[in-house]
Amino acid sequence: MSQSKKLFYAFVWFCLHFEGRMGVFGVETGEIKTAVEGDSVTLQTEIQRDEELFWMFGPQEVLIAQVKKEDGVFKVHDGADGRFKDRLVLNYNTGSLTIKNIRPEHAGPYKLEIISDTASHKTFTVSVYALLPIPVITRDSSQCSSSSSSSYCSLLCSVLNVSDVTLSWYKGNSLLSSISESDLSISLALPLKVEYQDINSYSCVVNNPIRNQTQHLDISELCWPCPAPLPIPVITRDSPTCSLSSSQQNCSLLCSVVNVSHVTLSWYKGNSLLSSISESDLSISLSLPLEVEYQVEYKNTYSCVVNNSISNQTQHPDIDQLCQPCSGPVHCCGFTETVIRLAGSVLVGVATVAVLVYDIRSRRSYPKTREQTPHADEYDDVASIH
Repeated sequence: MSQSKKLFYAFVWFCLHFEGRMGVFGVETGEIKTAVEGDSVTLQTEIQRDEELFWMFGPQEVLIAQVKKEDGVFKVHDGADGRFKDRLVLNYNTGSLTIKNIRPEHAGPYKLEIISDTASHKTFTVSVYALLPIPVITRDSSQCSSSSSSSYCSLLCSVLNVSDVTLSWYKGNSLLSSISESDLSISLALPLKVEYQDINSYSCVVNNPIRNQTQHLDISELCWPCPAPLPIPVITRDSPTCSLSSSQQNCSLLCSVVNVSHVTLSWYKGNSLLSSISESDLSISLSLPLEVEYQVEYKNTYSCVVNNSISNQTQHPDIDQLCQPCSGPVHCCGFTETVIRLAGSVLVGVATVAVLVYDIRSRRSYPKTREQTPHADEYDDVASIH
């Protein structure tokens, strides 16, 4: 390359950086590109054989790629902070630049400087949108009470950690309500009231300028009349009496609720779930057992919880009161010894009864004998003298 041409390129570079925006050279209208996180975006151009291209990014116009087809120069750079590492691809034939697996940090202004006998540049603005989450529809339990006679079901559609989106409720194809936010990251929630028996089709939609996600409402699953207040669980000892065959190391408890529907009954130790049982019948009684050790478990906090989609009730057991160890040691014996002892006890009992019966009969027969012997008193007197 001649010295004069090098000086010309240096002059063009200087002018493009400091005066290009003022219209000294030819400027093509900037293009706007939109993409979803993870997509590939191509910034299109057409290179002539004797042209040299400089791709730059950001307000500071950091050089990220360079093309000089005549000399076979095709270079890409990671950028000052490395954000473009392994993401840039140059088209050998056209000089177009592709950003692969694009992320929000790749959004912003791009500039292409084209240097040949004349100079010009193109500008691009790239917008990158995060992947949209699917909206979540829940019942707004704060609007439900057992004393409420309302025939409406309060619902809530929510999305988390979104930006530049609109959240909307639709009834069929008709827009009912919407809310929009342009913050970088925010959570949105949009309420809706429907009748319990409504058969219309409802959907919640979150969208940005290029994508949308839809969630359809299942009224039969989420909307039913508010349930009755939950009863407080009752905790009792499952085996209140001592057993001869028991080593009495554990105390068996039973947590119960009656006349409940669509509930879950659970035992907790602190915040850890130990066991649970669920039922969806219209009206049922539930019981859930738990065994605790007499001594070791005293310091642990247990609780029995019954809950439905609206509320919960908790009961804590008083282990000191419910779990009283059996008083005194219990002797355990073999089967043969037990049979012998029982047989001996029976014989002793029979003998005792026989003696009592004989004694009673003897007392009754003695007066009759005296009556049949006229001189019984005389014999008695003589016997007493002697």
